[in-house]
Amino acid sequence: MATPAKNTICLWYDRGADEAARFYAATFPNSSVGAVLRAPGDFPSGKKGDVLTVEFTVMGIPCLGLNGGSAFKHSEAFSFQVATADQAETDRYWNAIVGNGGQESECGWCKDKWGLSWQITPLALTEAIADSDPAAAKRAFDAMMTMRKIDIATIEAARRG
Repeated sequence: MATPAKNTICLWYDRGADEAARFYAATFPNSSVGAVLRAPGDFPSGKKGDVLTVEFTVMGIPCLGLNGGSAFKHSEAFSFQVATADQAETDRYWNAIVGNGGQESECGWCKDKWGLSWQITPLALTEAIADSDPAAAKRAFDAMMTMRKIDIATIEAARRG
């Protein structure tokens, strides 16, 4: 048996942790699905033999998906922030999440179909709002505040003034 990670993010799903893990592994680099544990007996949100937990990695981060039922929901208080290199990568991740039953939110945030929040954040945005020129940073920030998916060209144009 492999030694488990010392610290693993446990994500509670109503159901579908295994489907979510497969989606993340197919969508993001350095992501994979590991061990799937089936319940040895009935439990409040499932039956003997149902998937109880699934180990997976998202971009190198070890996670455990728990099919715990409807008692708890994901919220924006937790999100994965994905730094993207360019517009093509930004579009690819955003479109994969939103196009697979997810939903758009504001300022580069979206939710997958299981309710988990993602921040698809181009490096150009981070650099622009950290600009040493406060006016340039504010222009970029103000442009971001009007967006759902981040448009790098618009951010860069706003930064330049």
